[in-house]
Amino acid sequence: MIPVGTGHHLVKAWGLARPIGDWTIADFHDGRADPIDETGFRRTVEERATHVGQLTNLARRTIATLASTPWGLSQHAVLYADGIVVHSTASHGGFALSLDRNRLVPSLLRAEDGFYEEDCAWVAVAIAYPDLFTDFERRHADDILRHVYPQAWEDAHGKVLQPGQSRAKDRSDFDRDNVDRWVVISAIQSHHHPGFVECIAMLGGRRSSGVRAPADEERRYLVDEAFYDIGAFGYVVDESRDRRYGGPSSFIGWTGR
Repeated sequence: MIPVGTGHHLVKAWGLARPIGDWTIADFHDGRADPIDETGFRRTVEERATHVGQLTNLARRTIATLASTPWGLSQHAVLYADGIVVHSTASHGGFALSLDRNRLVPSLLRAEDGFYEEDCAWVAVAIAYPDLFTDFERRHADDILRHVYPQAWEDAHGKVLQPGQSRAKDRSDFDRDNVDRWVVISAIQSHHHPGFVECIAMLGGRRSSGVRAPADEERRYLVDEAFYDIGAFGYVVDESRDRRYGGPSSFIGWTGR
């Protein structure tokens, strides 16, 4: 826990053999941008200590393998249980499940090939086999499930996620609610009209929503800086206030359509 400005941030280090008085900021890494107080720091340390203690009670072990994975040849493999292996490669990694193990993964999360990448998809394994994970890992998996796979989270918990509780569900709701509205896909400060933002908008925000607008349905608008706020998923044009624009552009290479 280090001082940053008027607050403190959390940083991490590994294997520091010198006395604590000899530690310097250069020994640490992975700084969290969000501020932390002493209570939060103690909670984080206790959570980590519990996690490490629980790891010692799990039967994970490194194994030798030359397995091929969707991410390349396995360079390091850890056996969690029979039929459940984590592979690390030069570029990425994740879980590989046997056919029998994969059958028990919830259908909404199941990958037919039994491979689950390490960023998000791995939560399917934690949901199917919670006893193979620590409390910390299960909480982390549940957070990813809620934000990335909201339908699977709702099925698992028997609850309906409310607005603001899941990024993926909020994104889906935004796309649905704005499918027939002009959503900005690119914006720049206007050099020709100071105080305004020049925006390129497409019906439904095609880039994010997948809704394909006709080629001639890409528009430019001038939006007063005082009102321009992209929010969580993009700025939705207010056609009663924002001015459709066809004049000189501040976008490099813009030819107009």
